Amino acid sequence: MTSNARSGHASGRRGDGIFGGISSLWLRLLVLSSLASGIAAAVTCVVAAMIDGGQGALSTAAGALLVMLFFAISLLIGHFVGRANPSGAIGLFVATYFVKVVGFAVVLFALGRPDWIIGRWFLIGAVVGVVAWQAAELYGFSKARLQIFNDPTEPKGGPDATA
Repeated sequence: MTSNARSGHASGRRGDGIFGGISSLWLRLLVLSSLASGIAAAVTCVVAAMIDGGQGALSTAAGALLVMLFFAISLLIGHFVGRANPSGAIGLFVATYFVKVVGFAVVLFALGRPDWIIGRWFLIGAVVGVVAWQAAELYGFSKARLQIFNDPTEPKGGPDATA
């Protein structure tokens, strides 16, 4: 008995959809997370503009953009470092996370809060950005096909050589 089912795409290869041309997991996550966070921030900016005008919308956008920049740095590091040393990327994530937190804190404290920022909308924009980014990353990671274990190697002479 034979099957007429098509085999479809090979595992791990994507040829369709918006991410079809992007081969790096990290870049796919960057695009997906940026889109999700950007759309969520845009909706929040509209709400902020209706309540507090342009200043509210700018404050919301500033909070969301700061979060997006913060997370994008990590994914770009994963892309560039992960190609050469995939297992070393996690250690670098931890190191860069510390540098980013300290660096962003120093910049924010050194610059202070500009007069045009409404603190409430800045915080709302940042929270919306974080939630949307993290949700998109979780979704992206759940759809990724990552090989955890090495495939077993066949002994010389084929699969029946051990019998």
